[in-house]
Amino acid sequence: MSEAVTYGNYLRLDELLALQKPRDEVEHDEMLFIVIHQVYELWFKVLLHEIDYCCVLLSKSDTPRASHTLNRVLTILKVLVAQLDILETMTPTEFLTFRERLDSASGFQSDQFRALEAVLGRKTRASVERFAEGTRAREALEQRWSTPTLWDHFLRYLADEGHAVPEHQLGRDVTQPVEACEELQQVLVELYRNDAKNTVLCERLVDLDEGLQEWRYRHVKMVERTIGQKTGTGGSGGSAYLRTTLNSAVFPDLWAIRSQL
Repeated sequence: MSEAVTYGNYLRLDELLALQKPRDEVEHDEMLFIVIHQVYELWFKVLLHEIDYCCVLLSKSDTPRASHTLNRVLTILKVLVAQLDILETMTPTEFLTFRERLDSASGFQSDQFRALEAVLGRKTRASVERFAEGTRAREALEQRWSTPTLWDHFLRYLADEGHAVPEHQLGRDVTQPVEACEELQQVLVELYRNDAKNTVLCERLVDLDEGLQEWRYRHVKMVERTIGQKTGTGGSGGSAYLRTTLNSAVFPDLWAIRSQL
């Protein structure tokens, strides 16, 4: 006879609650640090799940559900930003009580965040090759590397909707980063002027881009507030590097057309 489904075994709470293991039980704040970052990884997993679903919906020209899914993604991004408020309750001196025990561990090693960047069009081989061959992370990122991005699915959707998306954009090398295209921008300008339904979908993508930039900005400020200009854990560039990622649009064409409307 199968075991009855309960709240605990459905959510596998015994396993879940055993995953928080501070390296030193004495330091009070290390528990918060671990839980916040584990929760981030869970939200990254959901974001990838939802964006992949949005790509499927776009391929089916299911505009209402694609828009609804993007709204869910935007709501999750707001939660990610709000979680930084919790981390900022930890003072620099409290973080220092356990920082050295992080050793080489760094947020740069989050393969799911690299996967999120990839599905949004920011692909680099360095992000893939940072992870050892044969690992779960490397295999997942290799798959993302060769898979069309959300933007690629969106352009195919627009073509199916009757918009004259340039062929070189529809057939572009999906292993390369998404780059601005003036020819495509003219198509988008006409879309904004004549296609209210898909203008709304474009604006959801702008919201997504802006939400990701907001999270990056708040993340930089949290790091500066906690460690200032120090080198990050694992030898990373810390806030100096993170600042170079600010104001970098993942959908550059949707920003470029604003002055043309």
